[in-house]
Amino acid sequence: MTKNRILFEAPVYTHEAAILAAANGVDRLELCADYGEGGTTPSAGLLKVIKRQVPIPVFVMIRPRGGDFMYAPQELEAMQEDIEILGNIGADGFVFGALRPSGKVDTEACRKLLEVAREKPCTFHRAFDKVPDQFAALETIVNLGFKRILTSGGKNSVSEGTSALLGVLTQAANRITVLPGGGLTGKDLVSFNQTGFLREVHRSCKYFRSSEGAQQKSEVRLSMLDQTEGKVLTVDPELVRSFRKTLDNLG
Repeated sequence: MTKNRILFEAPVYTHEAAILAAANGVDRLELCADYGEGGTTPSAGLLKVIKRQVPIPVFVMIRPRGGDFMYAPQELEAMQEDIEILGNIGADGFVFGALRPSGKVDTEACRKLLEVAREKPCTFHRAFDKVPDQFAALETIVNLGFKRILTSGGKNSVSEGTSALLGVLTQAANRITVLPGGGLTGKDLVSFNQTGFLREVHRSCKYFRSSEGAQQKSEVRLSMLDQTEGKVLTVDPELVRSFRKTLDNLG
């Protein structure tokens, strides 16, 4: 019997990262902007160029800003417009989430976004990790019609949230796909795979390469993050290939 291939999704923030990820074993891209905020909506131009050059699906983050996941009516309107625009130029799916101040899923906001997405699959992103009761939220998200949930188990990383993630995977069963993501490593995979419900995973394999602008003024800072100042965010092809091999070798 042939083993089912576990799908490998990688978040990317640049054209370079998208090309490298697709060429080295990633099955689907999650295209975002603003790494420092955990991902916001990318430009239409970037999506259009990437779609011309990669053969794998590209899901697009729909998030107008960082900070939280509670949106004013005007922000929600902008998100609906982004789904319409990006869907028309090739987005294969969308990634978003909205919460109430209580931490519960904002079902009204999510329904509006899902309606605009129409038949294209949607992932409820790591806003799920901010909800007080993930098990109740999972049922809400399933009933809304999302196809996937991206989660680290309600913690800052998958390794910290392993116990909760195992429960979420089991509860979700075959009704919705749960993607473990957020600091995911190969060591985390075995216990998730043993549930029988691990179908997809999310890992960045990110790498910050030095900028080629060696002659530019290094004392002028344009980033608030030391990690990104003078660096270009991309992916490490060797990490991608190694992780793909680990997935393929899961028993």
